[in-house]
Amino acid sequence: MGRFWDKYTGTQHPDREAAPLPATHVRAALLALNGPDVPFVVREARPAEKADLVAEWRLQEPAWQTFFARSELDRQFRIRMRLVPEKREVRTLDEQWEVTWAGTTPKVATSGKYSRGPTTTISKRWTHEQGSDGRKQRVQTFGFDSREMKDPLRNTVLDSGWTWRGMVFKL
Repeated sequence: MGRFWDKYTGTQHPDREAAPLPATHVRAALLALNGPDVPFVVREARPAEKADLVAEWRLQEPAWQTFFARSELDRQFRIRMRLVPEKREVRTLDEQWEVTWAGTTPKVATSGKYSRGPTTTISKRWTHEQGSDGRKQRVQTFGFDSREMKDPLRNTVLDSGWTWRGMVFKL
């Protein structure tokens, strides 16, 4: 069941040539991903989060309005990570919250959703605008892809010679 289970859970193993780094170096490399050019933050976990590090991306999609109502989607995507030095692996758990808000003032939450487990979330929004040639064209006004956060984290762990163990049921 090994390779099939790894594919199902999102687990990836490093190349055999990659020399495993100490846990302190892996932690430092993950924290070094922070910067002004990345849309997420990697931070030390709080005790209640039951992890060592947390990467999170909070975003608010642009509001859309119909004749009757105005609606807005607030989303948080988070990856909790626990470093296990004995096995040279980082155990991860993906979590996502979505809240839909309606109204202008005060805003009222009309729906909410929570999910956990390996996920790839892509959300895009377009508008139609008139191009320079006078023809209508679609222009992307909003985009979110969870792989923009997960891929750099996973690649950092794999480059450090550690295993990225996805979908941990208990951190």
